Amino acid sequence: MNWDTISLFVLAMLGTVALIISQLQEILEKIPKLIRAWHEVRRNWHEAENERH
Repeated sequence: MNWDTISLFVLAMLGTVALIISQLQEILEKIPKLIRAWHEVRRNWHEAENERH
């Protein structure tokens, strides 16, 4: 292994880690909105059931 190969490998690994971190950040930012939307769906579903009875 020469220094060029090692340098390219390190750069590729850093790029991969940066991509994974940015994707995880996007997912974590969307979780609260998803939870709120799920609660709204359940609330509307229960309200619709109560209206039928």
